[in-house]
Amino acid sequence: MAPSVLLETISSNDGASTTSTRIAATATAPATVPPESRSQERRLMHRSLTESPYEVISASGSYLHLSTGALILDGCGGAAVAIIGHGNEEVMAATVAQMQKVSYVHTLSYTTSSAEDLANFILEVSPGGFQHGLEKAYFCGSGSEANDAALKLARQYFYEKGEPQRKFFVSRAQSYHGNSVASMSVSSNLPRKVPYQDILMRNVSFVSPAYAYQYQRSGETEQEYVARLIAELDAEFQRIGPENVISFIAEPVVGATSGCVAAPKGYFAGVRKLCDKYGILLHLDEIMCGMGRTGTYFAFEQENVLPDIVTIGKGLGGGYAPVAAVLMSSKIVDTLRAGSAAFNHGQTYQAHPVTCATALAVQKIVRRESLVQRCALMGMLLSKLLMDTFSGCKFVGDIRGRGLFWAIEFVRDKTTKETFSTSCHFGYNFQQNAFKLGLAVYPGAGTVDGVRGDHVIIAPPFTTSVVDLGKMVALLKEAYVQEETRLDLS
Repeated sequence: MAPSVLLETISSNDGASTTSTRIAATATAPATVPPESRSQERRLMHRSLTESPYEVISASGSYLHLSTGALILDGCGGAAVAIIGHGNEEVMAATVAQMQKVSYVHTLSYTTSSAEDLANFILEVSPGGFQHGLEKAYFCGSGSEANDAALKLARQYFYEKGEPQRKFFVSRAQSYHGNSVASMSVSSNLPRKVPYQDILMRNVSFVSPAYAYQYQRSGETEQEYVARLIAELDAEFQRIGPENVISFIAEPVVGATSGCVAAPKGYFAGVRKLCDKYGILLHLDEIMCGMGRTGTYFAFEQENVLPDIVTIGKGLGGGYAPVAAVLMSSKIVDTLRAGSAAFNHGQTYQAHPVTCATALAVQKIVRRESLVQRCALMGMLLSKLLMDTFSGCKFVGDIRGRGLFWAIEFVRDKTTKETFSTSCHFGYNFQQNAFKLGLAVYPGAGTVDGVRGDHVIIAPPFTTSVVDLGKMVALLKEAYVQEETRLDLS
């Protein structure tokens, strides 16, 4: 049974931070485990101390095989990670081959062909011919590490330029950039921040999300909505002093926090223009939405903007290796080269030979088999299936996404967009219904403001068959009907 949670959002006037959140969690304490039986406990620290996860004994293609004998259709790629599916033998062979050459070197003194080749491969002109302007890649082990490194890189850029007064970062509400102290500081996924609010960075502030379904006003055109968002961002820069701001950080398509929310047309072009006006860096977080997931290799291609820093992960290694990266523009590289001639940052496992070889094998398959293009086409099919299947459902408020990155937002009232009460756990129950039917999806709560709202994400592998895509949507509908029926009877 999930613990009951009291979430209180309070205003704060402590400088850059505009919101702080406190939590009080209560749960029935489990009975003390006798010392003699503790030796039988699992020693691995799971996400929950009261619920054990299901054991996966094998995986292939779009399916997970559980120790219970159940077969689960992976409709979310884990967390939008498994872009080429599970059990690819070519990737496994590349991993083993690299281990047979060299498994680890310290990057203070050494490099390897696998790391160099991966950087060259992903920074070539994208498959669609988009000139992205990114020059170098820094590889690390997770998206949180990548965003941490990106924050430091952005700060060092201005330090090298002789602008050490730039100390502030601006991000958006309903965003998520990682679970380390720094990356969580620039995130606004409130439930995840609650216990740590008092130790997070204070040189961060937040502006409104570009989230039209919930925040565009009645009678407001898309152009007017964009203008209002850009004006708010400009006002925040002015409040801090634009000469004091390091970067603006945003996900081109917001992932887990609000569920596949793309900005209205013209928003990122306006942001880029504003950042250029004040010399502020534009840092785009594509950890979840990048590497082809939205139907183009980089999600920002669809916004027709050139960022200064991009962070990528998840789909980079496709789940075969823990790997992420910071991609940086020539503007940043040239400034460091003219100054200290070094990036003042390093990690034990950066550019790890085996993870880079594994990621390179994944990316070669993606390019050779035109999987980004396939993702875009399959996304069109998924869009139609979802719209046709759920358009008349009374608790389905919005269906949105790009490529194979889609979400359904649930509301109690479609006219007012009133959300379900937090005690209803609509998204979680929906996910549990789907799992019992043999489908894995990615649920989310606090969709609207960190407290209210429910959504579910569908993000299958790019290699998913048309038949399995249809099966996913059919199972989604069955899971929805079960929850709708439960609520109607309660």
